[in-house]
Amino acid sequence: MSKIVILGAGIAGHTAAAHLRRKLSKEHEVLVVSPNRNYQWVPSNIWVGIGRMKPKDVIFPLEPLYKRKGIGYKQAKAVSFHPEGDVSEQKPYILVEGVYGETLGKQEKVTYDYLINATGPKLAFDLTEGLQPATNKVYSVCTYDHADHASEALHKLIDSLKKSDKKAKILIGTGHAKATCQGAAFEYILNVEKELQKFGIRDKAEITWISNEYELGDFGMDGMLMDYNGFNMKSKDMVEMIFEDRAIKWILGAGVTKVEDGLVHYENLEGEYKTESFDFGMLIPAFSGHGFQAFDKQGQNITDKLFKGFMIVDADYSPKPYNEWTVQDWPETYQNPSYKNIFAPGIAFAPPHAISKPRKSKNGTEIFPSPPRTGMPSGITAKLVADNIIDSIKAGKESLHHKGSLGNMGAACIASAGYGMTQGSGVSITTYPIVPDFKKYPDTHGRDIQKTFGDIGLAGHWVKLALHYAFIWKAKMKPFWWLIPE
Repeated sequence: MSKIVILGAGIAGHTAAAHLRRKLSKEHEVLVVSPNRNYQWVPSNIWVGIGRMKPKDVIFPLEPLYKRKGIGYKQAKAVSFHPEGDVSEQKPYILVEGVYGETLGKQEKVTYDYLINATGPKLAFDLTEGLQPATNKVYSVCTYDHADHASEALHKLIDSLKKSDKKAKILIGTGHAKATCQGAAFEYILNVEKELQKFGIRDKAEITWISNEYELGDFGMDGMLMDYNGFNMKSKDMVEMIFEDRAIKWILGAGVTKVEDGLVHYENLEGEYKTESFDFGMLIPAFSGHGFQAFDKQGQNITDKLFKGFMIVDADYSPKPYNEWTVQDWPETYQNPSYKNIFAPGIAFAPPHAISKPRKSKNGTEIFPSPPRTGMPSGITAKLVADNIIDSIKAGKESLHHKGSLGNMGAACIASAGYGMTQGSGVSITTYPIVPDFKKYPDTHGRDIQKTFGDIGLAGHWVKLALHYAFIWKAKMKPFWWLIPE
């Protein structure tokens, strides 16, 4: 009998738990440890953030589902890693602390045979002074409750604009010099713009995009050359066209350093320190590791064997100049090299380097996006890890036949640009590979032009809405859920 412990119940953790339970016999234990009591379909937080969906539409409780499916569940947070056990516990374990009910504040050792660290990122609002959600007129859509607060504030602003002749400034983008997840902010700004149109007050609001990207359409992936209606187009030109069509202004190469009441401070790549005022803002924070500590059997600190901010996996972390980075640097199995029974799919693994070209301001401040690993890559890598653990258990020895690097993995992203079956719209972008391979595709900016394309229109919204319901069905493990791809 094997015991597999999964830390985290987001897209990666929940996906891994579902596949493990479906494919392993009941003699093997699958246990999820997460401080969250609800599963949330994060991509639809955008619609919660404009009031077109409610939190109840994107979440459901984990414990009843896991009980029905035979998956163990502890509502707790990881405190420290002990991959060798200790003097009193022979098996490797995680020290966890309860966060709710009778177990609140109580710590226990959770032993394991295999560990999947799917804790995702810490939303590091604290790395930008004044960025705390729902303060200083700035909001977030990173969680369903954050998005609900953003919707409330947005519609309060809309109501005030409808009743007066005053004008407002809206600022949406990234709230840190190294923030990622530009795609979520891009989707949100398009939805906010559409909401203002629907309420007939678009002319009363100035909307501005602020980002650490060097060019529009970078999305933390160094931009892309894509097929757009039979023509080759840069993502920069596509996003510029979208923004110009909607009269959205933009500020690029901006590392936000501080937020005050209706005022953001930022440094640009020219080394200038500037400010931008706003009446409503939504800024994506930096993502960081959770600051976990690790200890060996004797209690000596071995954190550097497991963590480099995020968890160390089978990547090449050797420092190299930008022009020497390759897709081969990226992990394929997400296995920790020091402790072979520990894996870290999704956002939990430490990337070997950025995907966008690193840039510094004239003052030496690094201002460029961190690599994105949310959504589709999280689900794919989680299933890959689960399948390798399943094969290893069944074979009685290590089996790592399932592999998938972001350098040979594609991603499809649909950014809604307004909600409604007849009035909605969507920006659809498919990229292959996520990490550009300049050796294999030297003439098309490191990507396969046959598999990298973009489109804009109502069909994109229909697909986005269909995916919402499909992935909620999948997450609830309803009949034939496994037929829905990651």
